Order: sequence, then structure tokens, then C-alpha cells
Amino acid sequence: MKIFNFIVFLSISFFGTPKTITGKENWTTSDIERFNKQLEEVKEKIKTNPYYNTKIAFFIDMKIKSGKNRFFVYDLENDKILDEGLVAHGCGSETGIAGNLKFSNEANSNATSLGSCAIGKSYKGIFGKAYRLSGLDETNSNVLKRAVVLHSYSAVPEQEQDYYISRSHGCPMVNEAFFKRLEKIIDGSKSSILLNIYY
Repeated sequence: MKIFNFIVFLSISFFGTPKTITGKENWTTSDIERFNKQLEEVKEKIKTNPYYNTKIAFFIDMKIKSGKNRFFVYDLENDKILDEGLVAHGCGSETGIAGNLKFSNEANSNATSLGSCAIGKSYKGIFGKAYRLSGLDETNSNVLKRAVVLHSYSAVPEQEQDYYISRSHGCPMVNEAFFKRLEKIIDGSKSSILLNIYY
């Protein structure tokens, strides 16, 4: 799905005035409020560490079905979405009810963990290049120990679809073409980019 150029007015903001973002036309008021809450939490974390990127952050909205774009590259300075793509969730997050997910920070859960992560150094793994993640919240403090990383996988489609995509063992797993775009951003950043996963 192409990124649309239109304005969504956020109803809640840190400064008490509406913010405008360029983003998705079908966001509900609830979607906007949830995103805005995560956005302000990320901005607060960035203020605490001079080594975090102040211009770009990544967000994953796990309320969105896996067949739809739910990984967003966000411009923190201009309040707009720069890119978006599909991302898998962990197979351990399935509840047996379509669209309902559960989350875990436990080892061997194969589940997605919620919270913010700092994207670390890359390495070569079984899926090729991958980026280590360091959890910054109680809900994802074990992601580094669990080897939950950002990586690509050929089975993840590039385009949106009406059915669910393949699942991971807890990693945010994206399409190869989307990963290449993320890779340019991550490798081009002198500071650590934050990845926020929320529901």
C-alpha cells in the first residue's frame, strides 16, 4: 500500500495542542490516541539518553492485523510517517482467537514483547543480517537474552494482503525489501534508534 499524503489531526499531545502527522487515512480516534501515547513515551525516553536518535523512531502497532502495514518509520521532528511495512509477530502470541494477541517477556515463550527497545549493532545470523535489540521496559527486559532481533525473512510478503502472514519466534520479522530500507536508516544513524512495540 502506498503512503498517502494527507493530514491526521492527533487529539492528544504532550503540549496540549493538536499535532498533525502525515499518515494513514483509516486511523480511528482510538488508534490516534494509542499512537500519541506511545509517541510521547518514546520522546521522554529519548530525553534521558543523549545516545538515542532524536529525529527518527520506529513503531509497531500490534492491534493491526499482520497482513496490513503496521511497522512505521516515524519522523519525530515533522510528525509524519516516512515509511511502513508488514511485520510478523511471535507464534507464541497467538490466542486461538483471530486478531487477539497475548505478549510475554519470558524465555522460550516465542511471543512478542511489548515496549521500547534500543536498536543495537548488527550481526550475521541464520536469516542474514539482523539487529540486536535491548529492551528498555519491564515488559521487554529479556529480549536481548531471548535473542529477539530485528531481521528479514523471505516468507514475509512485501504487499498488504487480506490474510495473516507467517509468524516468528518472537522477533519483529519483516520483508526483505522493507528491511533494506530500514537498514539504510539504521546504519546511517550515528545514534541508536528506538523501536516501540505496542498494543
